[in-house]
Amino acid sequence: MNHSLRHELPRVLVARAVFPDIIDPLRGVADVETTPDDDICTPAVLRQRLADKHGAFITGSERIDAALLDACPQLKIISTMTVGVDHIDLAACAERGVTVTHAPDVLTETTADFGFALLLAAARQVGDAERFLRAGQWKKWSVDLFAGADVHGSVLGIVGMGRIGQAIARRAAHGFNMRVLYHNRTPLQAHIEQALGAEYRSLPDLLRQSQHVLLALPYSPAAHHLVGAAELAQMQAGATLVNIARGGVVDEAALAHALHSGQLGAAGLDVFEGEPAVNPVLLSAPRLVLTPHIASSSIPTRRAMAQLAVDNLLAVLQGQPPLTPVTG
Repeated sequence: MNHSLRHELPRVLVARAVFPDIIDPLRGVADVETTPDDDICTPAVLRQRLADKHGAFITGSERIDAALLDACPQLKIISTMTVGVDHIDLAACAERGVTVTHAPDVLTETTADFGFALLLAAARQVGDAERFLRAGQWKKWSVDLFAGADVHGSVLGIVGMGRIGQAIARRAAHGFNMRVLYHNRTPLQAHIEQALGAEYRSLPDLLRQSQHVLLALPYSPAAHHLVGAAELAQMQAGATLVNIARGGVVDEAALAHALHSGQLGAAGLDVFEGEPAVNPVLLSAPRLVLTPHIASSSIPTRRAMAQLAVDNLLAVLQGQPPLTPVTG
């Protein structure tokens, strides 16, 4: 390819370090600027790097808003390798004719696995038990040493019954003989409920009736602090709360208080409000398992997420419809 032709190609920014072999096909259709050092761009640096670009491969770390779009008038497609899009101003993109694509489906089963792993780790106090052992505090066996709650045969309440919520429900009902309750903006069709063995409840009823509650809903302003002090007080004494949705769904200060007081039996969080910063009140809370937003982090799944983001870019840059556009 000669130098002059190269400059006629669309320009694409890959905003984070991504599997090089997956990015390589983009180089055949675009001038690609990568980020091998994996530095997270400040908003100003991101605007500067995107100023002359036609496409962007982003993750959840890059925020796309109206101000950035106004500074980058050539942008035609924002392709995020996440399924959630709360870091992208969809209305601003629509107003400016910018296509937004994401990566649904490919991470469902891996994320559901992790949600269940976090539930098990929290309910059975795996985090506190490991720290106890590593600190050399284990001197004898005792009857009630880290005696947690059973998961099998218990009642699980799932808030958010999309792909991931449904995958968790299947694991719960068919693998652990759990009774599954769920709350969703819209109840599922009867045949789906029956296949999952899931029963619809209002949120207050779900909180009162569940021994374990798992949050898997998309983030929206309406979901901000959906679970706060009042909701935690409605949960059964000793219940478990797991959040694999978004950090802002849970009032973290209220959660820490509920754990310290003993109202809540245990909790597991993979997401945090303001992440990667973590509210210090969480670090000292008992019976709390914390992980750094890794629910979809298996090698096959992260590669599939990146591949779908690249495939969306390839399609749009070559004048074809996107594979997985964000709608609504």
